[in-house]
Amino acid sequence: MELVFLGTGAGMPSKGRNVSAIALKLFDERGTWWLFDCGEGTQHQLLHSPLKTSRLEFIFITHLHGDHVYGLPGLLTSRSNQGGATPLTLFGPPGLAEMMEPLLRLSQARLTYELIIKEVAEGTVFEDGTFKVSCGMLDHRIDSYGYRIMEKEKPGKLDKAKLVALGIPAGPIFGRIKNGETVRLPDGRLIDGKQFVGPPIRGKVVTILGDTRKCEAAKTLARDADLLVHESTFDDSRRDLAESYFHSTAREAAETAKEAGAKKLILTHISSRYQDEELDRLLREAREEFSNTYVASDFWSCPVK
Repeated sequence: MELVFLGTGAGMPSKGRNVSAIALKLFDERGTWWLFDCGEGTQHQLLHSPLKTSRLEFIFITHLHGDHVYGLPGLLTSRSNQGGATPLTLFGPPGLAEMMEPLLRLSQARLTYELIIKEVAEGTVFEDGTFKVSCGMLDHRIDSYGYRIMEKEKPGKLDKAKLVALGIPAGPIFGRIKNGETVRLPDGRLIDGKQFVGPPIRGKVVTILGDTRKCEAAKTLARDADLLVHESTFDDSRRDLAESYFHSTAREAAETAKEAGAKKLILTHISSRYQDEELDRLLREAREEFSNTYVASDFWSCPVK
């Protein structure tokens, strides 16, 4: 799992930061990638990345403000011209279908793939054998959601050395033992696979929040997350402004990470007023509360460890 930040600015694009879009690469896990928010110009940002829209599986929209959704029409239609043939599911708040369906119809967009639009509510929005994605309502001027992406437990490691010491040859039988099966060997011995497999390996947890003031829902979504992505529109001297505009300061984001027990915090949704030394202030204020904090920049990638 790896995050690629395609747009890290707030409100409108600047010379150094495009508006919100974050890719979650799942090439090893699924052979696909997911997109969280799709601000204007996201498809242009993708041209400067190794990501191909033909391998895009899901898009998760946090809320319907323009800097998070205005890139959707261009990206969806361009995907048809870039070899996209597999279904694409678009998740987002109520109103997303009402926004997208007439736009695509009136522009006579021709999609070469099935587009599925699912409007979300709090709770589980997707689950299969490897991942579970849930969402919760945050505190913003309009309905804004955060998403918690949970990788499910993986089987424990197989103790190959122990099996070899017992004279069990490597081969297909190792796979059956790793699955925890009870296996009878050619010599008649009965092997309990559970005795040769370590404890399950905890899956990774990534939390990506939409625009929000500090709130309990953000902490719940970020509980024990390996990586939390949180907006940081203002510094601490503008806390009153953040409150009135339903946004967060860098320090508030760090407080959320600390209180939730997250392992790493990445700040994004950075106002264009923060450049150079001003940007350093955001990082310094956050690290006073939560040391393992980083400020995202466009095209920066971060593995989930």
